[in-house]
Amino acid sequence: MLVSVKFKKALLSLSFMASKEKPPSGTKSAPAEKPFDKDSEDSEDYSYSDEVRIPKERVAVLIGKKGSEKKELEQAGNSRLQVDSKEGFVRISSKDPVRVMQMHDVVLAVGRGFNPQIARLLFKTDYVLEVLDIEAYSRSKNKSIRLKGRVIGEEGKARRIIEELTETYISVFGKTISIIGQAYNVSICRRAVESLLSGSPHSSVYFWLEKKRKELKYQDFLGQDILK
Repeated sequence: MLVSVKFKKALLSLSFMASKEKPPSGTKSAPAEKPFDKDSEDSEDYSYSDEVRIPKERVAVLIGKKGSEKKELEQAGNSRLQVDSKEGFVRISSKDPVRVMQMHDVVLAVGRGFNPQIARLLFKTDYVLEVLDIEAYSRSKNKSIRLKGRVIGEEGKARRIIEELTETYISVFGKTISIIGQAYNVSICRRAVESLLSGSPHSSVYFWLEKKRKELKYQDFLGQDILK
């Protein structure tokens, strides 16, 4: 990654030096092409980048009406997004490598079914994204559908209870189950979801979550390992 960044900066430096050289007489120099916003004087500083692919049906959600969601995400994440609507590729660029990593998770979360408002929580340093592959618990399509139903519950009841008890957000989309929340809450939520996927009764999972919730409320989490 560092080599790539240095290489990009070297190219930018060479391009800048070349732009100062006078063209031969009788010729005209081509206008310099700036990435992203042509009116931005510091756009060349967006030298850290990454790329993520999301399902094509989620591209419209990421962009929003007249690009509103995309603009808000760019402002919140101090980054630039270039979206290939046909293939679902999203290129992320920023001056800060940490922002690139955060935006990567935000875009991935939108691709996994979260709305941009919830995905934006991942810009907070204590929030994380966890993605579980349903196929790891099932070898058949029919069983995968049943497992998704166990996590969602009737009219979304199971998902809602788990979200409330763990203070997290859950998205069941495609072949994945994704979780957003503070790191320790996500750890508890993941164990609850995995228990359901492994066949544990809902009542047992709810009881365990209630117990963990009380421990979180009355114990000092930073000084004790309450996930055991």
